[in-house]
Amino acid sequence: MSEQRAPLYGLLLSGGASQRMRQDKAALAYRGEPQLLRAWRVLKAVTERTYLSVRDSQRDDPLRAGLPQIVDSYDAIGPVAGILSAQHLHPEAAWLVLACDLPLLDSGTLRRLIDARDPHAAATAFTSSHDGLPEPLCAIWEPSSHALLLQRYQDGSYCPRKALIQSAIKLLPAPGDALDNVNTPEEREAMQQRLESPA
Repeated sequence: MSEQRAPLYGLLLSGGASQRMRQDKAALAYRGEPQLLRAWRVLKAVTERTYLSVRDSQRDDPLRAGLPQIVDSYDAIGPVAGILSAQHLHPEAAWLVLACDLPLLDSGTLRRLIDARDPHAAATAFTSSHDGLPEPLCAIWEPSSHALLLQRYQDGSYCPRKALIQSAIKLLPAPGDALDNVNTPEEREAMQQRLESPA
């Protein structure tokens, strides 16, 4: 039998406060569909099980209530709370963690990540096209990453990117602009024009 891989589950992060956007980024629609639902479809197509990461206050939100959820069980600011909560609930799984605000992401990008997955590394991630550092919010976090993430959390360090930098990971070239996200109303308007103008 070949090497044993942990099953691959999907975790769609939707718990962000969206302070710069001044509204819930997950609900922003591109081409007529909330980006949370679009990201959910793309992630669900490539993982064995898929969950939505939410804060407790979001669990009954109409956009999120109909999807399988993992409610944050760690008091932390940012995505590390969602990742740790998922790892705690299913320690046997590797997690393809995905931000919900990537309107240019496609299934081909996720399949490239999965095809390149190294189960012996703590994670498999793309390089950010903006700064050359690992991109933690479109990455596969193996079960072995949990110990370092938890230790950093207990030490008050909540940055998943820094956890990747400190780990033995497989790093892939940046996938063009597929991981560009939208954080401000101005960026959203530019993205709307880009996606909805005729080719």
